[in-house]
Amino acid sequence: MPEKTSNESIPVHILLDAKEAKEVLSKLQLKHENLPKILSTDPQAVSIGAKPGDVIKVKRHDYGSEYLYYRSVIEG
Repeated sequence: MPEKTSNESIPVHILLDAKEAKEVLSKLQLKHENLPKILSTDPQAVSIGAKPGDVIKVKRHDYGSEYLYYRSVIEG
């Protein structure tokens, strides 16, 4: 699965498998529907093969620190 983008200003998007997604949601005490959404037609979702129902981990770098965000893929 591709993790890198050709533009360094775009955060790295990583498609989680079902087991990883379940573990993350459990650890964060969240439900899938409570995650921020990303459309399945978003260029980053398309580039990693994400489908509706998947969870994507987004790595953002800000002021020298790395932050992880999780997004739910929806039809779009």
